[in-house]
Amino acid sequence: MNIATTPSYVVPAPETVSVPVRGTGARFPVHRIYCVGRNYAAHAIEMGGDPNREAPFFFQKNPNTVVTGGADFPYPPRSSNVHHEIEMVVALGKGGKDIPLEKALDHVYGYAVGLDMTRRDLQDECKKAGRPWEIAKAFEHSAPMGEIVPASAVGHLAQGAIWLKVNGEIRQQGDLNQMIWKVPEMISYLSGLFELHPGDLIMSGTPSGVGAIVRGDVMEGHVDGLGSFKTKVS
Repeated sequence: MNIATTPSYVVPAPETVSVPVRGTGARFPVHRIYCVGRNYAAHAIEMGGDPNREAPFFFQKNPNTVVTGGADFPYPPRSSNVHHEIEMVVALGKGGKDIPLEKALDHVYGYAVGLDMTRRDLQDECKKAGRPWEIAKAFEHSAPMGEIVPASAVGHLAQGAIWLKVNGEIRQQGDLNQMIWKVPEMISYLSGLFELHPGDLIMSGTPSGVGAIVRGDVMEGHVDGLGSFKTKVS
C-alpha cells in the first residue's frame, strides 16, 4: 500500500508567488508570466517596429518578479535607463493547448493593472547582439501589479482608458481597444506555442509614451474598470 509522504527537499522549496484578489481574502497563485511585445501600434512604431506586418511575439518574466501590495520598486543594478511600461494583466483560471478563439475568454479568471519594468539600455544591447531579453525584462521586482479583479465582477475588458502617471503627470495613455492582438487572440495564439495553465499571467502590451524613471519617482498605473495602483522607485 502506498502511503503519501511529505517530500524531503535538499534545499528550501521556493514559496508560491501570489497576487491578492480584490474583494476576497484569497490570492491568485502565479505559474508563469507571458508578455506580449509591441501590441499597441503607436508603441510598436516608437520602438522601431511595423505594426502592420509583425505577428505577435512573446517573452517571459519569472513568477518571483511580481511585486504586490504597493511595495516599492527597487531601482535595479547594472542599468542607468530603466523604463516604465503600463499594461493590463490577464489572469488565467483554466489552461489548455490550441485553445479555439471563440473559447479563449472562458479561460480568463480576471484582470489586473501591471508594469513591465525594463532595463532599456540592456535591452538595446541585447537587440544589437541578437541575444535574449531576460536580463532586461526578467530581473527582480520587474513586474509590479495591483490586485486581480475577477472577470465575474468586471466582465471582459476590450476597451477603456489605460494610463500611467509619474509624480502626478501623465506619461502614457491609450485605450484597450488599440491593442493589435486582442485578449482572445493572445490566448489562442499563445496556447499553440505553450500549454497554458491555471495561474498563468499574460501582460498584454503597453501604449506609447514609455520613458525613464529615477529613484524617488512615484508611478501610478490605471485601467478603466480595474482602478489604479501606485509604486515608488527606491
